[in-house]
Amino acid sequence: MSTPSRATAATSESLAQRVRGSRLLWPVVALVALLVANAVSNPGFLSVRLQDGHLYGSLIDILKNGAPTLLIALGMTLVIATRGIDLSVGAVAAIAGAVACTTIVASPDPTGPGAAVRGVLVALALCVVLGLWNGFLVAALGIQPIIATLVLMTAGRGIAMLVTDGQIITVRNGPFSEIGSGFLLLPVAILVALAVLVAVALVTRRTALGLLIESVGINPEASRLVGIRSRTIIWTVYVFAALCAGVAGLMISSNVSAADANNAGLWIEMDAILAVVIGGTSLAGGRYSLGGTLVGALIIQTLTTTVYSMGIAPEVTLVFKALVVLAVCLLQAPRVRERFRRRRPSTARPASVTTEPSVAQGDPAGGHDAASIDTDTDTVPSVAKQKVAQP
Repeated sequence: MSTPSRATAATSESLAQRVRGSRLLWPVVALVALLVANAVSNPGFLSVRLQDGHLYGSLIDILKNGAPTLLIALGMTLVIATRGIDLSVGAVAAIAGAVACTTIVASPDPTGPGAAVRGVLVALALCVVLGLWNGFLVAALGIQPIIATLVLMTAGRGIAMLVTDGQIITVRNGPFSEIGSGFLLLPVAILVALAVLVAVALVTRRTALGLLIESVGINPEASRLVGIRSRTIIWTVYVFAALCAGVAGLMISSNVSAADANNAGLWIEMDAILAVVIGGTSLAGGRYSLGGTLVGALIIQTLTTTVYSMGIAPEVTLVFKALVVLAVCLLQAPRVRERFRRRRPSTARPASVTTEPSVAQGDPAGGHDAASIDTDTDTVPSVAKQKVAQP
């Protein structure tokens, strides 16, 4: 076998090993399986058509309906990366929709763009305040994140009910409706979610912020000792999570042109956490995957579509969803992945083939025979042998 062929084979095998060891392998396989199942039950599922300058189809609906979950999951990813969790994002989404719709209705011109802008800004400003509150409880007071955010999760729905006076607030404002139901070839909700995803990826992967978040999640005390302002970072991620939840709440309310304090964003925090975990981010903090979060959010939304398209009874919907999520999580477990990983058998070196003498004798080429290289053996002993054999 020639040297280029050996290099190509080694590269292909290395790539295959990386794919098999990737945490995204089984989530992607699960997503493809769900899409195939839907395509089999509905032959037109994968078709996308262009009508009146807008793209329509089941795939577009999945992306549009999954945009709020993706937004909240992005904020949840950074929170979980710092060893935290935010259970209040669903309540924050309900508050954002309630405040925006109430502000629009109370404006002098409820149908104008000024009222929509005012309502959106007031809602997002309040979300920042709520994120600061969560960050204060976790970073400043040292309360466990699950307890600190459970406070706002419980009280948030009550706040939204107080804002709407227990009523469903209906708005008729064209600019506000564009947030959740508008189109720019693709639905505006998809474009907003993708823009946030790209922005977060650029900020966290092209700057030191992503490394700082991971260091805080791996060891907060060590990060503090080396001069990293861990409290500021924790505060920042909770504010960002609340802001993402606020935008998601605006999408939900504008899509139906109403604010429903009871049902808006109900249990969406659980879908966001599942999306993050399915995507490979560990709840123990540290390294995270934004691409995995995207795949996880698509799996969650595709599951919902699969339930309806395959005619699964509503009473077993949650059971079916839980089984699929459990299967994906089990396939991601290290012990299970180790069973599926194909190990290369170690082969003994032929006694007549060795490369140490050529290197020991100062061979300028320093050539190695691929048959004599054992990739499962540490190379340090081989170097030691070479030095010993040198005259």
